Amino acid sequence: MNKSLQVLKYLLGDLLAASLAWGLFYMFRKTYIEPQKFGIEIPLVLGKQFYYGLLFVPLLWLCLYYITGTYKGVFGKSRLREMGQTMLISIIGVVIIFFALLLDDAVVSYKTYYQTFLTLFLLHFSITFLVRFAITSSTNRKIHRRKIGFNTLLVGSNENALKLFNEMESQRKSSGNIFSGFVHVDNKNGYSQQLKERLPHIGEMRDIRNIIEEKKIEQVIIAIESFEHENIGKIINELSDYGGVIKVIPDMYDILSGSVKMSSIFGAPLIVISRDIMPPWQQSVKRLFDIFISLFALTAFSPVYIVIGILVKTTSKGPAFYSHERIGWHGKPFFIHKFRSMHVDAEKNGPSLSSKTDPRITPLGRFLRKVRLDEIPQFYNVLIGEMSLVGPRPERQFFIDRIMETAPHYKHLLKVRPGITSW
Repeated sequence: MNKSLQVLKYLLGDLLAASLAWGLFYMFRKTYIEPQKFGIEIPLVLGKQFYYGLLFVPLLWLCLYYITGTYKGVFGKSRLREMGQTMLISIIGVVIIFFALLLDDAVVSYKTYYQTFLTLFLLHFSITFLVRFAITSSTNRKIHRRKIGFNTLLVGSNENALKLFNEMESQRKSSGNIFSGFVHVDNKNGYSQQLKERLPHIGEMRDIRNIIEEKKIEQVIIAIESFEHENIGKIINELSDYGGVIKVIPDMYDILSGSVKMSSIFGAPLIVISRDIMPPWQQSVKRLFDIFISLFALTAFSPVYIVIGILVKTTSKGPAFYSHERIGWHGKPFFIHKFRSMHVDAEKNGPSLSSKTDPRITPLGRFLRKVRLDEIPQFYNVLIGEMSLVGPRPERQFFIDRIMETAPHYKHLLKVRPGITSW
């Protein structure tokens, strides 16, 4: 399904709802609150305050929704859960607007503050939720009627996979899964001929990345047998950088690690594995913290950068900065930046780890490494979102491949942004 279009629907709906709520609230102040204060009827004039509010207040709401992750997971939303989330965010937003814009109003009685707060909250919450309710209901209705759906890959090839497939296909109300085919996990366990007759067999577990890309898979459902549980770690590792939804049948709950939640889809309860380690609002707060600290470090300590750059340049041949490719968040490569602490062409014979007595390190570089000053250009990586202040150190693909030969779970470190501080 077109996720961007669905997000756009919610964005435009929220923008319209916030604008309408603010317009009605402005009229309420002019026709009810201000006459109490001045003792006369106030003409309803749409002045600069109205238009400024109409421009900036809806943008404030959209920023708040984005920070709290409202526009993630826009398909298959629970209307009851959406009502609770909308109410909570509405309370937070109205508190911000009240203290930023409304608290300094001259009022006849303190009760006016309560009336102002309650009116703005009721207007914003009710209009926003009604618009969202309409969008969500329309989308869910199309999913249930099989007008739209998610390209789905079934991981599993025997009794559990067949049972789950039959159950989901026979639902009166569809869960939205359009099965592209199934893959089997292990050659020695084979696959069900009954399942193959009803669903295409499109490969093995080792082919899953190519299959996901070729078939544009949006959801993966894992339904393996009890005797195949030894493979669950391999399956989750293969899907660790997959951006879609991953679900598993409940009898594997006790052997999975990570953040999970139950998803009952009309008679076929599944466990949803969350790709994100932190909830959206925590990710947003952490990112804001990263931006603030990195901006401060880059500006306040700019003289230190200049001095170190000059020293590196004048004490050994080569550039002041060293940039090298590392593997970052969700396996995306990026270039990390440091002050050069080694001689030029230090790795002409291939990648190798350094030590305290490594002859490739320059005398100044030894000092910079000891006090960690060689790392401070990475505040730029933090600022542009490639790294975070706190997180595991980014590594080269060469060493990641070697580590994963003995520790496949190392790949799960790529679920978070790499950091300056390491653990």
